Amino acid sequence: MLRFLTAGESHGPCLLGIIEGLPAGLSLTAELINQDLRRRQGGYGRGARQSIERDQVEFLSGLAQGHTTGAPLALRIANKDWQNQRDQEQPPLTIPRPGHADLAGALKYGHTDLRLVAERASARETAMRVAVGAVAKALLATRGIAVWSYVTAIGGILASLPALPPADLHALAEQSPVRCPDPIAAGQMRQQIDAARQAGDSLGGVFVVVATGVPAGLGSYVHWDRRLDGLLAQAVMSIPAIKGVEIGAGFAAARRRGT
Repeated sequence: MLRFLTAGESHGPCLLGIIEGLPAGLSLTAELINQDLRRRQGGYGRGARQSIERDQVEFLSGLAQGHTTGAPLALRIANKDWQNQRDQEQPPLTIPRPGHADLAGALKYGHTDLRLVAERASARETAMRVAVGAVAKALLATRGIAVWSYVTAIGGILASLPALPPADLHALAEQSPVRCPDPIAAGQMRQQIDAARQAGDSLGGVFVVVATGVPAGLGSYVHWDRRLDGLLAQAVMSIPAIKGVEIGAGFAAARRRGT
């Protein structure tokens, strides 16, 4: 089984990632990962940080002549904003932000400066998750498994999705600045985002992830900690700001009869 760890802070020198369990011989290039890093930095309404960073991955170990060696794969992404921050003395952060890890982290570790929590709990960490995910996606592709995604709702605007295969919906989403396959809803979503930005507010949303080519038998019904649904839900819920996961019909199944 694959396992990964990340390290680094939002305004530290870099983010680090280590992936353990990769087979030897998997073909990887920096551009394969950088392509997904560029996708992460796109999107309508992204914060100012995205205009500073131009993420590029660097392989530190576990790769030789473009192929994994079987050893742990180590990755590095530099934080460009660190150059702007390192010579500036930052005042302590003492007011916790609602919905963030600030207060809980400070109480857990005894910090008086909430910045020590915020720097690690920041969504900047997801840049390395994207890099790790790109490697996992390359491994899945060798087994004929593909992962697709698209947005279905932002700020109360719901998309009306055409009856198309997941790959086609994904392709339409790739052409949308809000990653929504429904062009009418996408335009309304952009308007909602603009209005929220002017009001100094933010919006929530919903997205769908679909995997195709997955063989039967992954996971296990024998033990609770090997169930595939449970593993997927835990992984998705660990992403900052994710507050709910549905698998298959999700909560709609509670309104249906068993027959």
